[in-house]
Amino acid sequence: QVQLVESGGGLVQAGDSLRLSCAASGPTFSSYVMGWFRQAPEKEREFVGRISWGGSRTYYADSVKGRFTISRDNAKNTVYLQMNSLKIEDTAVYYCAAGRVYGGTSESMYDFWGRGTQVTVSS
Repeated sequence: QVQLVESGGGLVQAGDSLRLSCAASGPTFSSYVMGWFRQAPEKEREFVGRISWGGSRTYYADSVKGRFTISRDNAKNTVYLQMNSLKIEDTAVYYCAAGRVYGGTSESMYDFWGRGTQVTVSS
């Protein structure tokens, strides 16, 4: 069982940067692939990106590629989502998730989820 808690969300202006954190409980954090998803109002939750167990591999959705960066610190049981050049369309609740398999963009590949943190980007 892994418990995940996101933090770092807030209200920013377009073009700003923001870093989200996701703190995980338990001693097995390094055995999980970590993913980030987001859900905008009245839209389905969508994949943002993922990072492999040790952090050597990452993969991003086209909509955030080149602007967002995922990293992790296994010593701190934390994964990060650095978001640069934010756009209004990045406004959403951001979720981190933990899974066992690296690959794919489906929510079904992740076993544990945080409750999310709101990111609002204004013009």
